[in-house]
Amino acid sequence: MRDVLDELLGWWREGHTVGVGTVVATFRSAPRPAGASMLVGQSGEAVGSVSGGCVEGAVYELAQSVMASGAPVLQRYGVSDDDAFAVGLTCGGILDIFVEPVSQQTFPELAEVAQDIAAGRPVSVATVIDHPDRAWVGRRLIVRPEGEPSGSLGSARADGAITDDARGLLAAGRTDTLTYGADGERRGEGMRVFVAAYAPRPRMLVFGAIDFAAAVAHVGTFLGYAVTVCDARPVFATASRFPAAEEVVVSWPHRYLAAEVEAGRIDARTVICVLTHDPKFDVPVLEVALRLPEVAYVGAMGSRRTHEDRLRRLREVGVGESELARLSSPIGLDLGARTPEETAVSIAAEIVALQWGGRGERLGELAGPIHHG
Repeated sequence: MRDVLDELLGWWREGHTVGVGTVVATFRSAPRPAGASMLVGQSGEAVGSVSGGCVEGAVYELAQSVMASGAPVLQRYGVSDDDAFAVGLTCGGILDIFVEPVSQQTFPELAEVAQDIAAGRPVSVATVIDHPDRAWVGRRLIVRPEGEPSGSLGSARADGAITDDARGLLAAGRTDTLTYGADGERRGEGMRVFVAAYAPRPRMLVFGAIDFAAAVAHVGTFLGYAVTVCDARPVFATASRFPAAEEVVVSWPHRYLAAEVEAGRIDARTVICVLTHDPKFDVPVLEVALRLPEVAYVGAMGSRRTHEDRLRRLREVGVGESELARLSSPIGLDLGARTPEETAVSIAAEIVALQWGGRGERLGELAGPIHHG
C-alpha cells in the first residue's frame, strides 16, 4: 500500500470508496511481493500494480464488483499453469490477492496510519482476509510497537494473539500472512490475517570480518536484519566472504559507527556485534557504541580474560560503569556452542531474549505464558 498511499488517501479524504487489491501471499515465480497494491477509483481510474501487468485486468473487474457489493474477496490467481495463462499470469506464479472496499467508514484509521508512515514511525495493519464467519473478513487491527492497538478483529483472544505477532513482524520490518484458529488460536486453522508492517528493517552491524561474522551475518539476515559487516582490513572485508550481508564496508569500525550515528542511521532497534576480539579495533568502537543513547544490543566476543582486559581498557578511556553494564560480553547465551554456526545461534538467542524479555531457560521446565510482553 505504501506505493499508492498518496492517491488512496486523497480519494479517502474526498469521501470516495476505493477498490483496493493487495497481494497477500505469493508462490513460485510471482512477479510482485506481498504488500503490492492496486487501486480502482470510483470513476474507473487504476493506480498501482499487483502483478506487473499479468492479472491487472482480472483484479480491476473484481475491484469494481467489490466496490458495488461492499464485500471483500480473497482471490487466488494461477492455481495451475492453465489458470494462470487464462488471466495472463504467464510466468506460472501464484498470487493470493485480497480485494476490499476502502472508505472513511471501512478504514477510519487510514489518515493516522498514513501520518505514521510519512513520519517514519513503525506501524502495522492487520486485516482478516479469510474466516469461517464472513462478518470477520475485512476487519482491521492497527498495531504499533507500544500502546493499545486500534480497532478489533472480533474477539479479545484474537486481538491479543495478532497484536503479539504483528509486533514481532514490525520489529523485523517484515510483512506476512499468518494463520490461526477461528478465535485466534495459535494451533488451528480457519482464520488468515495479512499483516502489513510499515517500518524499515532493523540493522545489525557486525564488526570484524572473521569466520564467525559470516555465520552471524547469515542468522541476522534470517531474523530480518539488514546486516552490515565492517572491518578495516580490505583483504578480509569482501562481499564474496559474506554473501548474506547486505553490505560489506572497509573502514575502521569506530569511524564507520560514528559516521552512521551522525547520519541518523542508528536507532533503538539496531544491534551491534563486535567480533574481532582485538583491542585496537574493539575498544574504540565499543567506546562509541556504549555511549549511544539508544541501541537494542551491544555484544562483544572474547574469552573471560579478554573480557576483563577489555573492561579495563574501556574504563581507562572514560567509559562509565552504567555504560559498561549495557555490554553483553562474552557475547551470546550459554548453549555450549563451539562452531561459528552454533555461536551465531547463541548470539541470536541472546538478542531475541533481550528484545522480548526472555530468560533463556528451557520452556519445558517453565510454567505460564510462552510469549513475553
